[in-house]
Amino acid sequence: MSKALYVDNFDELKEEVKAAGLLNRVPVRGTIEMVAVVVSLIVAFSTMKMWNPVLLGLFLTLVFTRAVFVSHDILHLQYFKDKKLSFKLSYLYSAIILSNSSSWWDYKHNVNHHTWCNVVEKDEDIRALDGAFTPNNKGNSPFLKKYKHIIFWGAMFFMYPAFIAQSYSFVLKRKLYGEFALMLLHWPIIWGTIFYVLPFADALTVFVTLNVTLSIWLAYGFITNHLGCEVFTLEESRELSWMELQMRGSRSLSGGAFIHWFYGGLNTQIEHHLFPKAPRFNLLKVQKMTKDFAKKHHMKYFETTPLQAYVQINDAIKAY
Repeated sequence: MSKALYVDNFDELKEEVKAAGLLNRVPVRGTIEMVAVVVSLIVAFSTMKMWNPVLLGLFLTLVFTRAVFVSHDILHLQYFKDKKLSFKLSYLYSAIILSNSSSWWDYKHNVNHHTWCNVVEKDEDIRALDGAFTPNNKGNSPFLKKYKHIIFWGAMFFMYPAFIAQSYSFVLKRKLYGEFALMLLHWPIIWGTIFYVLPFADALTVFVTLNVTLSIWLAYGFITNHLGCEVFTLEESRELSWMELQMRGSRSLSGGAFIHWFYGGLNTQIEHHLFPKAPRFNLLKVQKMTKDFAKKHHMKYFETTPLQAYVQINDAIKAY
């Protein structure tokens, strides 16, 4: 029996959003944010002796988080149409500032995840924690079976180092040595400078503060997007239109401008999946149009508060 519930009328919504100019790229506004990240980093580095080390770590967390969102948006071609140019620009933010791989993120996120959202055989994100979020999968590890919900929330404190490890593994396996060299520059440029200028204890405090707080910010932002949403097998997904797959496998969060800023636009996850090239700055407007469209055509629009999302995720883990 087909699991399809919606009529495939995505073209109608797309024309409405396009006519409103919300799919137009934003090279000027994107450039301003790109420059703001670099200027903020320069200011932090030129004044680091004046900072309390914890506050410096928190400020750098803010800068690094914005670098994550900028790199994400650049690689989705939200600022510039030219993919080669966008890739080159992303290296400053992903490779040098974050020591992450643009190639890894483009493959894992843009190619697999966005195409096969919450499809067990294709989307590696949904297979996290020994398949805790996949249907009919209790996992293979007795230890994970017993402590999944504890391990999951504890792992949130290590997301940034995990991203670095996955990035390194990807570029080395793919023999992307040029990008790997750029990623290695992160250590002397960022941390070499900090440990050279500050006393060791202060520099270590900055390092720990940034890695913990950045991990938590990214993790608690990313997990609300799809975990605890509907999950499909590859066979089931092929019965659904692209629009239905994205809408049923994604969760948007309620809230205004601050929530949109804090989550880097990922709070409008349904809209981001329907229109990945739509600039983050336009997604709140796209969200209103999408919700109105869903209501008009009797489609379920999955939206919760951030707190409700975390409760649903925890319940989904405990269910296994």
